[in-house]
Amino acid sequence: MKSYVIHLIRNMPCEGNLEGRYIGRTESPLALESIAQLARRKRQYQYPAAAAFYASPSTRCVDTLKILYPQADPEVVLELAECDFGEWENKTAQELQNDPRFAAWMAGGGTAAPPGGESGAVFVQRVCQGFELLVKNLMAQGQTSAVLVTTAGVMGSLLEAYGLPQAPAHQWMCQPGCGYSVRITPGLWMRSGVMEVFAQLPGGEDRESPDHLVVDLAREAAQRAYGSGDGGSPETEA
Repeated sequence: MKSYVIHLIRNMPCEGNLEGRYIGRTESPLALESIAQLARRKRQYQYPAAAAFYASPSTRCVDTLKILYPQADPEVVLELAECDFGEWENKTAQELQNDPRFAAWMAGGGTAAPPGGESGAVFVQRVCQGFELLVKNLMAQGQTSAVLVTTAGVMGSLLEAYGLPQAPAHQWMCQPGCGYSVRITPGLWMRSGVMEVFAQLPGGEDRESPDHLVVDLAREAAQRAYGSGDGGSPETEA
């Protein structure tokens, strides 16, 4: 049975990220130290090959992808943009600490919409629609492998929505330049809207972290879902 593998990679920090600013739609270039760090990681570890390349619509995501895959011509998926923070964009918590609207937003866990921005629910709905369109296009074109470089917020939301095992977004948090490989089997995707998380990225790194538990649970859950049929072993990377 044909399956589709998507490698989700978190973008490297931009200048605004390192300054502790809310960077959703604001364009901010990759920090020089981020570029150097990713170049070192690329030399040290193995990033997977792919037939198709996608990125969220921000300079930091596109540039991260181009460093890892300099020959790629990524397709930008507008729906996979980071959350729009509205009036909080490009500002730090310290700059906003005296604004009662910001205090109320923080007290609510940041799920409500900032003034002029997106709520958590609207953000998740948007990115899920964009990801489902991406998967539909992969299947229509017969491309069985792809890389998607996106933000931590988008990645966590997608893995919470579709990942096996089921886990909240914060448990999928990973370091910049790292990520997860997921496998989508059409029957399981169409029936249950789930995808198997089967590996961490980049390969070849012997990290001891809680993320290993998540991936191990994913393998067990996928094995239960696939059984011993022709869906393939979750231990085998496509």
